[in-house]
Amino acid sequence: MKIKVLIADDHQLFREGLMNLLQSAEDIEVIAQAENGQDAIDKVMHYKPDVLLIDIAMSVMNGIEATKRLKKEVPELKIVAVSMHSDKQYVKGMLEAGADGYLLKNCTYRQLTDAIHSTYDGKKFLSEDITEIVIDGYLHSSQIVSDKFSQLSEREKEIFILFAEGESTREIGDKLFISVKTVGTHKQNILEKLELKTNSDIVKYALKHGLIQLD
Repeated sequence: MKIKVLIADDHQLFREGLMNLLQSAEDIEVIAQAENGQDAIDKVMHYKPDVLLIDIAMSVMNGIEATKRLKKEVPELKIVAVSMHSDKQYVKGMLEAGADGYLLKNCTYRQLTDAIHSTYDGKKFLSEDITEIVIDGYLHSSQIVSDKFSQLSEREKEIFILFAEGESTREIGDKLFISVKTVGTHKQNILEKLELKTNSDIVKYALKHGLIQLD
């Protein structure tokens, strides 16, 4: 049984090139083409492919927005970005939107077919270039978080966690045997150091960086 593939790109020549390239793959069949994100959504609903190869920068609707919508509507669909963009914001945007793979347009035939097979089998696929970008971004982001949180004093860290866990200013004061005013001063320092504004921001920050866990 062949893997059904749909190609979405706003350049017809590139679409045709991919289609001709994949014709030599015995277990892959290109069943349709789309010229923008909205067209990709419409074609996916109509043709029901197994894998969507999609560009990012397209008219009408870009690949990131189309990926977000398709992952909500057709979660079983495997989506692989095939883009000329290696910028961190594009890679991050596509992966956060739910893409299962990311390739650059200068990829090899082997990388392309491997991406289709891997994502079809339920695995993630990133080309070596993209993997380096993701790792670098993760390490850089982790370092920033670590540096910011490490700026807090031990008392501030303690109060931060209590706020993140939903304790009120008075409850924290009672628990730590300090005045409400002192808690408020610590809270203001915490918000400034972490560049946050509200209690809600504290909770989001704590959850995002694994400082607290939901029950």
